[in-house]
Amino acid sequence: MKSEIRVGFAGNPNCGKTTLFNAYTGANLKVANWPGVTVEKKEGETEYKGRKMRLIDLPGIYSLTSYSMEEKVSRKVILGDEVDIIVDVVDASALERNLYLTLQLLELGKPVVVALNMMDIVEERGMEIDLHRLPELLGNIPVVPVSARKRTGLDVLLHAVEHHYEEQAADSVVEYSPEIEEKIREISGRIQKQYPDSKNLRWHSIKILENDEQIIEEQPVDISDIADKNYEKQIINEKYNYIEEITEECVFYKGNRQSMTEKADRILTHPVAGVPVFLCIMALVFFLTFTVGDAIKGWFEIGLDWAFEAARTALTALGASGWVCSLVVDGIMSGVGGILTFLPNIFILFLALAFLEDSGYMARVAYVMDGIMGKVGLSGKAFLPMVLGFGCTVPAVMASRTLENEDDRKKTILLTPFMSCSARLPIYVLFASVFFGRYAMSVAFSLYALGLIVAILLALIIGKVWKTDTKVPLLIELPDYKVPNPRTIRIYVWEKVKDYLTKAGTTIFVASIVIWFILNYNFQGMTSDVTNSFGAMIGRVLAPVLVPAGLGAWQIVVALISGLSAKEVVISSFSVLYGVNNISSPEGMATLSQALGNIGFGPLNAYALMVFCLLYTPCVATLATIRKETHSTFWTLKMVVFQLVLAYGAAVLVFQAGSLLGP
Repeated sequence: MKSEIRVGFAGNPNCGKTTLFNAYTGANLKVANWPGVTVEKKEGETEYKGRKMRLIDLPGIYSLTSYSMEEKVSRKVILGDEVDIIVDVVDASALERNLYLTLQLLELGKPVVVALNMMDIVEERGMEIDLHRLPELLGNIPVVPVSARKRTGLDVLLHAVEHHYEEQAADSVVEYSPEIEEKIREISGRIQKQYPDSKNLRWHSIKILENDEQIIEEQPVDISDIADKNYEKQIINEKYNYIEEITEECVFYKGNRQSMTEKADRILTHPVAGVPVFLCIMALVFFLTFTVGDAIKGWFEIGLDWAFEAARTALTALGASGWVCSLVVDGIMSGVGGILTFLPNIFILFLALAFLEDSGYMARVAYVMDGIMGKVGLSGKAFLPMVLGFGCTVPAVMASRTLENEDDRKKTILLTPFMSCSARLPIYVLFASVFFGRYAMSVAFSLYALGLIVAILLALIIGKVWKTDTKVPLLIELPDYKVPNPRTIRIYVWEKVKDYLTKAGTTIFVASIVIWFILNYNFQGMTSDVTNSFGAMIGRVLAPVLVPAGLGAWQIVVALISGLSAKEVVISSFSVLYGVNNISSPEGMATLSQALGNIGFGPLNAYALMVFCLLYTPCVATLATIRKETHSTFWTLKMVVFQLVLAYGAAVLVFQAGSLLGP
């Protein structure tokens, strides 16, 4: 039986590695038209003519000189024994930039196959690439034109992988200046003598000349008599000189067409207009989320009303006891169903974000925000995880790995939860609709904007206290705009919706049972008076603390505590606490409004509540991710305390200031 081939997919950020990986393995990994999406290696399997292949999708890197965490992950896999052959995925429309990594990979002494991706963009730009001369200039390695998005050339690429992985790796194609070549030979001799089992002598010698800290630490060699300075800049320049020769011989321009990207970027990345345009685009997203989402939501509410009645009738017919009916209908179905009715709003939000990501706009957001972020002590690159936070905070925290500086990573992790994730959207939709009527969309958008403003202001304050030693400039690829790929959109939206439904069937399901239990039991057993329940006891102890924020009702305290498991549970809790089966329906919202109005809870209280939910401690899953990324329980706990204090202070400020200004 033929042995398995281990294939590593390497390449620059946003070159199509993950799309190619998904095409082969059937995986639904996140794909977006912006850099920094893949932050850890992913593995999958495929088969070609009866031969198994283990594919490894690596985070995007520009070179094998690693700074950020994802670059270190890629470098470790490429240099180690985890892969037999490297598929270098190259963006054909940006050949000059992509070939730098290609030349470094060729110096490793491992078999390399080049997957020349995005040939459709090459044609759109009026360019041609000589597919005969290019492989010759790269040491006669296979160069296979593919389209990851259109799934063309995939079998040819696997054929090249199978055919070439056991062949002798190509020699380094870059011939450096005589001075550099002589030093490489001398250093290689010393490495071989000092470390007889060492592989990739030429590459190690070059990295030692470049003063690569990791290589020098792993294989220290005295070269004081060979090299009197760091030759990194000279080696880079000579590589790019060779790349220039390649592009001159292989790339031809049939015309100077101005691309759609160049035309659009005149406005979208304008130093003055860029930020207002971004805010307008996000406002449009939330307009669609409310208008279209609410239009669809009505059908869900009708179905949910029918389900409630059917469940109650069926349980009664089966002779179920009162407490069972209450648990199923008023507890589980009310809590889970109340969340499911917001699914249309969530769907529209993720659909809009998927279009923005796959079109190539999100990378521009980081570029546009670089000036603002720089003034508050962070790189524009830190804004990318923050934008991801509009979807879910967990991957957003993980995306902070793309930042090179450890302090910047921790700052970004601290600020990212202030972006309103999708779990908070049901809270905004419900309370904005109940208390602000036709201004609901504007109120919800204000909370998204407030989260962004709070994050930037905190970054400014923290930057004054928490000094970062090194300032890393923003180096980010601005990909071409493209028509979003339907398959990519479908995968993205389905994964998000599936996560939402999974959470409804697990976390929110369990939370609804717990909430029902603490509201229907006390030390004497089951009680019909909710004011004597465990929940009421807990709420009354903590309620006085939240009185200055206008949130002094014990029911609100219980709902906020339950929101620590998942922010959507706040809505489930209100459904159970006030016995509203279909809380998002017009009747349900009217019932909730009346119940809250009876305790003096009005629009100002509602806004203070939404501000508190925006800023207070993120869900348990996010906290676990933060603990994993920072490797510090103490740091995570400090962050929890900080966010609680901030949320409390902001809610108090909103309520007290509003009370002074109001009638």
